[in-house]
Amino acid sequence: MIKGDKAKDMKKLGVLFIVVVAMLVPFSAMAQSYSFSLDQAVVDVYVNADGTLDLMYHYTFSNDPSASMIDFVDIGLPNQHFNENAIIAEANGEPAAYVSSAEYQGDGTGVAVALGSSAIPPGSTGELYVYIPGVERMIHPDSQDKGYASTVFSPTWFGSEYVHGYTDMQVTFHLPPGVQPQEPRWHKSPDGWATEPIVDTDGEGRVTYTWRNARANGYTQYKFGASVPRAYLPAAAVTTPSILERLNISSDALIGWLIGLGFFFVFAGSMVIGFFSSQRRRMQYLPPKITVEGHGIKRGLTAIEAAILMEQPLDKVLTMILFSVIKKNAARVKTKDPLELEVVQPAPQGLNSYEQSFLNAFRKTQPEARKKELRETMVALIKSVATKMKGFSYTETLAYYRSIVDSAWKQVESASTPEIKSAAFEENLDWTMLDRDYDDRTRRTFENQPVYTPSWWDRYDPSPAGRSPGHASTGPATSGGGSSLPTLPGSDFAASMVNGVQGFSANVIGGLGAFTSSVTGKTNPVATSSGGGGSSGGGGCACACAGCACACAGGGR
Repeated sequence: MIKGDKAKDMKKLGVLFIVVVAMLVPFSAMAQSYSFSLDQAVVDVYVNADGTLDLMYHYTFSNDPSASMIDFVDIGLPNQHFNENAIIAEANGEPAAYVSSAEYQGDGTGVAVALGSSAIPPGSTGELYVYIPGVERMIHPDSQDKGYASTVFSPTWFGSEYVHGYTDMQVTFHLPPGVQPQEPRWHKSPDGWATEPIVDTDGEGRVTYTWRNARANGYTQYKFGASVPRAYLPAAAVTTPSILERLNISSDALIGWLIGLGFFFVFAGSMVIGFFSSQRRRMQYLPPKITVEGHGIKRGLTAIEAAILMEQPLDKVLTMILFSVIKKNAARVKTKDPLELEVVQPAPQGLNSYEQSFLNAFRKTQPEARKKELRETMVALIKSVATKMKGFSYTETLAYYRSIVDSAWKQVESASTPEIKSAAFEENLDWTMLDRDYDDRTRRTFENQPVYTPSWWDRYDPSPAGRSPGHASTGPATSGGGSSLPTLPGSDFAASMVNGVQGFSANVIGGLGAFTSSVTGKTNPVATSSGGGGSSGGGGCACACAGCACACAGGGR
């Protein structure tokens, strides 16, 4: 590519990511003054008998009258496997000042050619010749024929903001010595080029493929390729390109950028980890003492108390209480959105304290008062479970209730008929809800079959579809009085059960995170440390071608 003043070693700047970004601005601003046409480009690619490539560039530039002097040209290379010291460059028939890979400003890998005293002034035309011998790792397995090997090459291209007009471009592949004209194969030509190259031989008797386009341009990447029988190349020369080679990224450049990106990701990662740790901490409402190991299993907990032990989301726990009071005929759903209950008076016998508190909350007409009562219900329930767990093994007890959950689901899933399945689900509802995969498991279990609705269904679903006998079909499943129970499509039933949990968050407690955080503040508060003098201190918790990589490109400047 082309640049003004001598560039600094950009690879070293890769260590400081922010500095790299800052440095891009002046380079970009400087390069904006370049404007030229690439009148002619003649590129020869020699595929040698040892499997290396020799590259020859003949470029003719016309510098615009109002542009900056062209004193550097970047030449992109296919990869980093070349000998920089062996490169020969001439400008207007005179040796170039020097060639430097460190000062290359294009994309990928390449070298910067300093024109020195042969720099091209504004309004003038100049020629550049560059010879790069012995580029390795350019022969790859042919993806269409195991007996062949292939190479693909792209001549250097420049940024469209710098080069304009047409370019008379010619690219010639000189195939390995000994290859016969009928043996090699060319790859598909670039768009806008002749579909087949000109086949000929050079002065050394080597088969050549030549592509020419008088109306090409200097800012487009054109890919050319050829395949030859493997017998003409050493086996060791046929290599599989690495990912970096396919992407045309040098290892030095990658290391520099990775170091810079590393600093960024460490910083960003710490922020993300901190955020999720904070979010997770807000959801941990169990007091730490409940996990202090004792001995034996605490049996006799209700499914709702086991839900607290498992630290299930509080919206699910509240939904479990809702189902419980409905099943006990202590309440009926009047509306689902917003959720309103008709509390039965007098209350039936056998309600747990948390169920009574739950019903009291729904006697409140103001949303905030109701939310406060529900929060106190959860706080009391959590503390009650902590008290019951004193002296018992948290780990053993948790495993015990998880086994009950697994057993409950097995009874439902192994049922042989819809009637039996529905009855098993009704009987085990409280425990099945403790499965963390409850939503999907319920859908999978019932979506393709009818469901005989539970005896309490009309108290839960106030919709006409939920109560209308016309929606039902008669089956052998009966309620206590022996009357036939209606059925629902399984998908409707599952959706109603699953959406109950979601409705609790949206319609009753608001955001689950904020609600749980307010409960956690009382049951498992963040520890604080004491500072000097008794004051409280701050607290905290813890290439689409025949089997080869595409080559090179300049074009950054």
